[in-house]
Order: sequence, then C-alpha cells, then structure tokens
Amino acid sequence: MVLIEAANYFKRNLIRFKNKSNMVFDGTKEMQKIITLTVNPLVDKNTTVVGLRPDTNLAATQAFYHAGGGGINVSRAIHNLGGSSVALFLEGGRTGAHLANLLGSAGIPIKTVHIASHTRENFAVKDTVTQLDYRFSMPGPFVKEAEWKACLTAVEGILNPGDYLVASGKLTTGIPDDFYLQLANIAEAKGAKLVLDTKGKALLEAIKGRIYLLKPNLAELSELCGVSYISYSELEPLAKNFINRHSCEFMVVSLGAKGALLVSAQNTAYIPGVVVSQQSIIGAGDSMVAGMVCSSLQGATPLEMAQYGVACGTATTMRPGTKLCKKEDVEGIYEWIQLREKETNKNF
Repeated sequence: MVLIEAANYFKRNLIRFKNKSNMVFDGTKEMQKIITLTVNPLVDKNTTVVGLRPDTNLAATQAFYHAGGGGINVSRAIHNLGGSSVALFLEGGRTGAHLANLLGSAGIPIKTVHIASHTRENFAVKDTVTQLDYRFSMPGPFVKEAEWKACLTAVEGILNPGDYLVASGKLTTGIPDDFYLQLANIAEAKGAKLVLDTKGKALLEAIKGRIYLLKPNLAELSELCGVSYISYSELEPLAKNFINRHSCEFMVVSLGAKGALLVSAQNTAYIPGVVVSQQSIIGAGDSMVAGMVCSSLQGATPLEMAQYGVACGTATTMRPGTKLCKKEDVEGIYEWIQLREKETNKNF
C-alpha cells in the first residue's frame, strides 16, 4: 500500500487545492452539482465456488449484489470520497428496482427514467481453489425511442449552469449512436460541463459536440485518431493534434498502471503511475473520472485534477471486487504524487 510518511501530514489536513478561495475538498454543497448519467446500468451478482468444474452441480456461496455501470460507479466513487452526486439512469423490471434500492440504501441520490425492458444483471464467480475470477457480462436491454428521448428530457430538466454532467459507459440497443452528441448539445445550451467516458461509434459521434473533459484510454484514442496503434513517442503529438481539432477543453488519456497524460490546447503533462498491490481493476476508470470531477468542482488546477484522478483510479485497484476507491488510500497516493511531481509539469 502506498501510504508514505508524508501521508501522515495529509491525514491531519484535508486536501487543499491551490486556488483563490483555498477551498477544502470536504463534500460541501458544491458537490451536489454533479449529475451522472448511465443508460446501460447493471446489478453485479457475485458468488464463489470451491473448484469450477463442468457438468457438475456446484455449491455456490450466498450471492452479493452491487450497483454498477459507468455513471453509477462514478457516483459510488464520489460518495466514497465524501462528495455527493445525483445518479440518473434508465431502470426497468425487478432488476431495475433492485438497482434503485441498492443505491438508495447506500445513500446515493437517484433519478430514474423507467423503461419497459429489464435492467441487465451481470454474474461473477470466483473459484476459491485457483483464485481465478469468471465474469459473465449480459447484453443490455432494448430502449425504445420514447424512452431515450425521455432520458434527454430528464437531463435537460435537472441541469443548471455550472453543473457537471458525467456521461459514462456504453450505449445499449435502441439508443442511437449520436445520443451523447445530443447530450453534449443539451449541456452546452444549459451552460453545463460535459465529462465523457465512452467508446465505439458513440464516442466518434460525441466528439462532434463540445466536451469539457474527455477520458479515453490508449485504444479509444487510437480509434479517435484513426490509427491502429500509438507508441509512447507518438502519444503527445497525436493527443495534442486531436484536441486542437475538436471542441474539447481537456483530455486525460488513461495509461493504466503507467498513469495518465493530461492534454489541453496549450500544454501537456504526464502523471506517472504509482506502484501498488493490485486486487481488482474493476471501476478504476470510473473512479478516476469521479476524482477529477470532484477536484475540478472544488477549484483544482487542471494538473491537480488529473493527479487526483490518477490517485482515485490507483486506490480502486487496491480493493477487491467492485468496492471502488477508499478515501484514506486516495489521500496518501495523491500526496505522494504531488510531492514527487512538485518540480515538474509547471505549465499547468
């Protein structure tokens, strides 16, 4: 675990970002300006078996359920950090009701748009003999035109100027590829900041609109740039060229264990990864987004925003399953990153 001596100071003092108001990240009212959107949410069902074998009636342990899906994971991570957000999602059937109950029990404010199809349920089994995990990802529900349009109407009704709208996760069947582009247009008209984390055709359509913060990984950036592979020597020029050709204020390219690259029209900065004992990578990207949005809302500089995001993503990998980041782990890692990089990346 990366909790160095400097973290002892950090635990006695909440994260203080360098801005005019010297704002303290403590989960104040400002955190309620975050709205997360998940159009393809899920309930994660997890169990264990003693030895996974075919053609056998295997005795599984009691199942545990967790709320999941891109934007929902972002809201859960924000909650873990002491912040607040409204989780807006499409829900249908008993699984959808179960999902709403899970979030309500966790104290996360929700707003739902009902659909006729059932919300999906994923299934994960851990073999306690081999310690291997087997995850079964189910297809998402079909969403009717009236239902996804109702979702856009709900977003328009809840957004206010200055709010952060976090759209994270893949689309599901029935929702058009330009859904996130329509969302970007709504956010721009409302004076809100769109934070986007998606992939595929939905991402290629969305970048035609105005985006405040985009968080692709290397594979997604390759797709955006129309190349099959990006070497590290090509990373910065390709990312800079992309952002100069699109209405995107900031882009943070996730590099997994190697950290992240922060890009704006003026500058780039590399945030190195932190070596920790990894337990699970589930939700690490969503936690990274949560950390960046929380810190940005509290007045962090772009560099601090990206550093805090890397700290949140890293902290999530230290916890098993779908538990996401733990605030005390985030604090220690973030302080370590800042101390290490104090004399570098001074452009931001």
